[in-house]
Amino acid sequence: MRGLRSKCKVVVLVLLFVWVAITGLYELLKPVPSGCIMTYMYPMYIPIPTPANVSSDKYGLFLYHEGWKKIDFDEHLKKINGVPVLFIPGNGGSYKQVRSLAAESERAYQGGPLELTFYQEASVVPEKTKTKLEDLDNFVLPTQYNHKLDWFAVDLEGEHSAMDGRILEEHTEYVVYAIHRILDQYQESKEARSKEGADVSGSLPSSVILVGHSMGGFVARAAIVHPYLRKSAVETIITLSSPHQLPPIALQPSLGHYFSQVNEKWRKGYEMQTNNIGHIISGPKLSHVVIVSVSGGIYDYQVRSKLASLDGIVPFTNGFTIGSSGMNNVWLSMEHQSILWCNQLVVQISHSLLSMVNSETGQPYPSVARRILMLTKMLQSGIPHSLNWLGDMHTSQVSIKLPIKDAARDTDPPVQDRYSCPPSVHWSDDGLEKDLYIESTTVTVLAMDGKRRWLDIKKLGSNGRGHFIFVTNLAPCSGVRLHLWPEKSKKSLLGELPVSRRTIEVTSKMVHIPAGPAPRQIEPGSQTEQAPPSAFLQLTPEELHGFRFLTILVAPHPTVSGRPPPAASMAVGQFFNPEEGERKFSAAMLLRSSYVQEEMLLKEDHPLAFNLSFSISLGLLPTILSLKTTGCGIKSTAEQTGDDEQSRFCKLRCFPPVALAWDSVSGLHVIPNMYTETITVDSSPAMFDSSPESDKTIVFLLVDPHCSYTMGISVSLTAAASRFCLSYSSQITGFMIAAVFFALMRQARAWELDASLPSILSALEFNLRMPLPFLIFAVLPVFVSLPVLLLTRQHVPPIASYISLSVLCYLVANGSVMILILSSQLILYAAATIHVYIKKSWLAWEDNFQIAFLNQIFRFTSIFYSLKIVQILRGSPNFVVAFVAIPLVCFVHPALGLIVLLISHAFQCHAALCSFLTASLRSHAQRREFSGSGTNCKPFLLSKCGTTDDFDSLLPVDEISPTSPNTVKSFGDSQLEFFNYQHSILILHLLATLMFLPSLVAWLQRIGMGQSFPWLIDSVLCMGVILHGLCGSRPDVNSIYLPLQGSHGREVGFGLVYFLAGYFTFLNTLVSTPYRAFYAMAAIGTISCILKSIDKRNRERGDIHSRSRRRHSHKH
Repeated sequence: MRGLRSKCKVVVLVLLFVWVAITGLYELLKPVPSGCIMTYMYPMYIPIPTPANVSSDKYGLFLYHEGWKKIDFDEHLKKINGVPVLFIPGNGGSYKQVRSLAAESERAYQGGPLELTFYQEASVVPEKTKTKLEDLDNFVLPTQYNHKLDWFAVDLEGEHSAMDGRILEEHTEYVVYAIHRILDQYQESKEARSKEGADVSGSLPSSVILVGHSMGGFVARAAIVHPYLRKSAVETIITLSSPHQLPPIALQPSLGHYFSQVNEKWRKGYEMQTNNIGHIISGPKLSHVVIVSVSGGIYDYQVRSKLASLDGIVPFTNGFTIGSSGMNNVWLSMEHQSILWCNQLVVQISHSLLSMVNSETGQPYPSVARRILMLTKMLQSGIPHSLNWLGDMHTSQVSIKLPIKDAARDTDPPVQDRYSCPPSVHWSDDGLEKDLYIESTTVTVLAMDGKRRWLDIKKLGSNGRGHFIFVTNLAPCSGVRLHLWPEKSKKSLLGELPVSRRTIEVTSKMVHIPAGPAPRQIEPGSQTEQAPPSAFLQLTPEELHGFRFLTILVAPHPTVSGRPPPAASMAVGQFFNPEEGERKFSAAMLLRSSYVQEEMLLKEDHPLAFNLSFSISLGLLPTILSLKTTGCGIKSTAEQTGDDEQSRFCKLRCFPPVALAWDSVSGLHVIPNMYTETITVDSSPAMFDSSPESDKTIVFLLVDPHCSYTMGISVSLTAAASRFCLSYSSQITGFMIAAVFFALMRQARAWELDASLPSILSALEFNLRMPLPFLIFAVLPVFVSLPVLLLTRQHVPPIASYISLSVLCYLVANGSVMILILSSQLILYAAATIHVYIKKSWLAWEDNFQIAFLNQIFRFTSIFYSLKIVQILRGSPNFVVAFVAIPLVCFVHPALGLIVLLISHAFQCHAALCSFLTASLRSHAQRREFSGSGTNCKPFLLSKCGTTDDFDSLLPVDEISPTSPNTVKSFGDSQLEFFNYQHSILILHLLATLMFLPSLVAWLQRIGMGQSFPWLIDSVLCMGVILHGLCGSRPDVNSIYLPLQGSHGREVGFGLVYFLAGYFTFLNTLVSTPYRAFYAMAAIGTISCILKSIDKRNRERGDIHSRSRRRHSHKH
């Protein structure tokens, strides 16, 4: 029964891994929807001359020029006088990828700034900064661009910098050189113009703006802290889909070490510099540097939003992270490469960079606050990035509690008056007399009729409905205006009352949201589906306090073809209670919805705004949210109108729903025209550095109250599998190594206890048994990490999800290791079976003349094997492996040395398995012969009764059949034990080799381009792995006990080393540093080498008590 349960457990874990891998891969390979517009250009790349040195021979520097006409490169270089911007390509990228950004920057420079809108923009003063409003009185966006951008790009030969730390370091060094070369080029160009008598007015640039894509963004940050970079040579960095927290493939030790080193320098760079006694000697070294990280969102599978975050690296006063899905005028998630050519994003980045240039000096603003605020205003939208916006609106950055002067009486309003329309946008006063008085809590604007609608705040906002929300597709100021009135009096509007009692305008407080595609209009003025909303306004009771009326004034619209415009819901407003729109979805309900869809009915006159709270992040469990129209006040029966016809009628009356999803990691996601959509956020919950907010997702849903809907919610398992693979692939890799360490501990412990040494598959299964082994190896390490996180982090992750996700990753890792074990066993057993069969057949064919002739040839060639040097090498296979592998690790590439070690392990496994199979076949043949002979020989005397056959010559020794408990262990069983242990070592070192495989691919790409030695840390750690393979490849090394006293006074065996290595790897995997498993492997290799050296010395001295032996043995 125990064996059946064990097999079932293995099958379940293997099926779990296969399902997650196949389903996730299928979802990731599906085409990604893209709303990006292609960018077009006429590129030309001008090489920048560089002195002859090693770096310039391998890499290059180019200046981009937009245009199709042929130009003289030298003359063009003499005329450069713009703002230098250096583009750094990413992993496998090309310098030509600069073309979209450079082309749109040229068009933006020629066309001027973006058109001014009257929607609320991002706050001029970020919430956490202490910048005083008075210091920014003269802060305005430019009305024209006086200086262009000169785009440079480095040619890094398309090398894969995300896979190797050495390549990343070389790229950093060349970028530092390129920055200096660009600044020198401006000096050379000015001197050349001066010699020709041309105008040389204007100052030379003192800094270069860096724009990096993918790993190029990290290279830009690494260049900032490079010791050879000139002071203040870089002050602004824009990164596009760049990893900052960790490398995307955190498997190579040197790569992870380089990331940690650069991030630590950045953290210290924003701290005050002090001496040994704590006195301040200088300000922060990086206080002048501003950085903005732009992430691609849910469709960027290579660099997720969590990796692109600057949290904990850059303070909020010097940078911020924004997702492309929440960026102003972009609102799209995009793939890793499309972020370079997506026209919506490229245009916004171009205008942002041009807006930072001081029109007087021609250089970027030196003030850090001004640059940050300019980038904030240009990139961030006015939608608050909050998880509980409805509940926390009274504490938001937008507030209108201060008295505001009327814009009509003050041509130069103070900074507080940022919600009034400008005087240039003026309406006729004739419309002011056409008033409508609204008696219901919901108001609808069906046409641009030029009328003012009055809403009594005191009356309509009673009974807890103190919040007001307004959704419209009309443009603020030009299409609709909103005012708050202390009382109904024209004096309050004209400014004849005291300031505290005047009417104020809140029109520009409307927040812009992206509108979906507009419905197709068959003919001018014809009835169509409702246009999607483009803005909404939220007013809290605190903001409505002190006012009696709210008015909605709609601009008049001319008729079309003599007919009035169609009755369309151009705006809907409602006084509501936020609690009525709150819907909470528990974890149990979400899990249940994965196989049974949850539904709820939204009746007519429902709240316009719904606050959907998901207790599990939609980055972990993506949810399909559907809204099906069931009614809209149309009095018709089912016989008269079908479902499709009714749905069409309802779409004529109600605007399409809009969903806004907030996530603490990836920010804002806006989904217009949301009838059926899989809502996913690019979050990585339940990790060591996850905040408590990352465990949930808030979806703000805007639904027309005139229609009733059936809302369906169901979890998409395929999308969940893909997000799981993306978010936790590195953790699964680390847990695989930890599981193998625990299996080796089980085998070492069995050897120490003189028990039968189990296979690695049996050891894995035993470690997952309930309750004690599972708790020790899968659950306890997670609890051990909690105090560490509590001491080293400002907050701990959500406990429940952190534990459950970690255990799930460990189980999936065990399933993947089991697949690796079964696959390798199949190959090894097949090879050994074929080998034994061929060798047995060869012995049977020895009497054949042709075979005898071949034997003579083989005997003649055996002279080579009789040479003394060959015999020495054959007798010392470990020396041969070390002689070949260690130089490869130190001077070529670590993966090559590990591959040599794997080949050695494979041969040893093959030899042991062949011996085991041969002994098993011989034993089976002897038993069959004994059972058919009818003799009186005892079973354990079969070899003495003449029952020998061709198998005897296949074995290096005679086998003793273990038919009694008192007999010694047979040769076949010993060889099987050796195979089991060697197979475990093979799996461990195979995983280590696979972790270096990406680096090997990058190294192979550089063959012929000039190579450099591997990083010292990689070479040292891989040498430790090789020592483990050479000195710890046999289980007898575990018979040497460490001089540590256990709890019962007994010595602790070598199995404790594997146990501690497993825990060390497990804990480091939890903190997303699985590459530190190499530290454990190197430490084990060093210990094994030391113990083996001690054992060898004691053997030479003849100390037979220095080494513990197993009680049983086999005959040699």
